[in-house]
Amino acid sequence: MEYISLSDYVKQMRKLHHLTQTDLSEKAGVGLRFIRELEQGKQTMRIDKVNSVLNLFGTELGPVPMDKSKWGL
Repeated sequence: MEYISLSDYVKQMRKLHHLTQTDLSEKAGVGLRFIRELEQGKQTMRIDKVNSVLNLFGTELGPVPMDKSKWGL
């Protein structure tokens, strides 16, 4: 399975649905600055706002199981 970054996913989905950053911000109920930072890969973002954007594309952010051996657990 190939993984893509959250920022690339949002940008690709926005373009696929022919939305501008302004359109996406309005539809998701978040600020334009938030969309810009999300697409630029800002490292710290509010999960509730990220999910407001992702919900428009039928997805959401949540926990994903990882290999615990990488963390020494």
